[in-house]
Amino acid sequence: MSAKANILIVDDEANTLASLSRAFRLAGHEAVVCDSAARALELARTQPFDLILSDVVMPRRDGLSLLEDLKTAGISAPVVMMSGQAHIEMAVRATRLGALDFLEKPLTTEKLLVTLENALKLTRLETENRELRARVGKHTLVFAGETMRRVMAQIERVAASETRICIYGETGTGKELAARTLHEKSSRANGPFVTLNCAAVPAELIESELFGHEKGSFTGAAQRHTGKFEQAHRGTLFLDEIGDMPAAMQAKLLRVLEEDEVERIGADKPTTVDVRVIVATHRNLEQLVESGVFRRDLYHRVVVFPLELPPLRKRAEDLPLLVEHFARQVCAQNGWKLIGFSSAAIEALKQYPWPGNIRELRNVVERLLLLAGDEVAADDVPLALPASHATIKTTPAHLAGLEATSSLAQRVLAFERAAVLNELELHGRHVTQTAKALGLERSHLYKKCQQLGIDMHSLRTRDE
Repeated sequence: MSAKANILIVDDEANTLASLSRAFRLAGHEAVVCDSAARALELARTQPFDLILSDVVMPRRDGLSLLEDLKTAGISAPVVMMSGQAHIEMAVRATRLGALDFLEKPLTTEKLLVTLENALKLTRLETENRELRARVGKHTLVFAGETMRRVMAQIERVAASETRICIYGETGTGKELAARTLHEKSSRANGPFVTLNCAAVPAELIESELFGHEKGSFTGAAQRHTGKFEQAHRGTLFLDEIGDMPAAMQAKLLRVLEEDEVERIGADKPTTVDVRVIVATHRNLEQLVESGVFRRDLYHRVVVFPLELPPLRKRAEDLPLLVEHFARQVCAQNGWKLIGFSSAAIEALKQYPWPGNIRELRNVVERLLLLAGDEVAADDVPLALPASHATIKTTPAHLAGLEATSSLAQRVLAFERAAVLNELELHGRHVTQTAKALGLERSHLYKKCQQLGIDMHSLRTRDE
């Protein structure tokens, strides 16, 4: 049986609710019961369920009406209908309305658990399909040179094991992508891949994010929350920027790694988890250990196999292939016609030191596609780079190219976006420092980034 499931049971008979909930709880699951369709809809809107099991014949509003309401409300939990007055027409209608299965009362425990397992398998498949569709062409390690070939050989060597890996590398080198590749080449590839950036979560919330909490366990805990460890059960949990994890949480993480158990805030017993943990950092963990910032015992738990990702300036041979990859990606996402990069433009890009690495390259490629004409030329490159590293050229030919492809509003938007991205890269994507440099409030910078389509997930919400 899979991990603990949360089931909603709807029936107007108290004895049925009691017997079904008891059967699920004895099997290690959690069950919420209610006796009306209206209450069931309210519960389904406020908390997630892995399965909704509903009687058909109920007073006021029947189970088929509830099924319609659930689908209208956009609730994706699988629904199984049950009835002691079943007939073929009722089953056909339930199926057409989207029911996963139709069961005839009385129900055996074996039948209940098989139905639950089928529902969980379907949910996993649908989740994996959505993730695969979202990841096509996006989460791919792109390289051509020997430097990254050696890195990929290391990934191939350790992926199949359960060895804990620490990925080192500067900001923007693709540490999450490397972790995802390790997951997809492992025996856990069919399980979930869950991520948490330790630097992006406030210290007071990171325990809840990692381990979860029960409803009412603290002020604001309006419903039960499943933590990242439970979400990653039988899969991989990627903890980015592990060096920024608060000291108190380091001790709790160490215990989980030793015991393979997590305890939600407010829970009265721990939950067993089966998770492979991969961590990453741009900081020197050994120095953090020596300075007392990072626990030595945790260091030895998470850094069993160190994997170093090279900065982009040390893998210039990969740049042409990366530029082509990002150009195709950006054009496909925006519905633009794909344009090429001249060899002179590629050479100009190679001269830049790329402090923001792969992430910065993608941003520059997108700027160039916005600003260029029929082809990205060498003269276009300085306009897309930070002013501190390039002389901005605005030759008549370049302006003519802009006039042929862009309206004034589009060009103003492109320049504004480039200015914000330049400042973000110059300040290591720290929101506070960038906002100060631009003369904006933090909240105004966030809104501006959203308006300009800048990736909010990569922004660092606090200074180091």
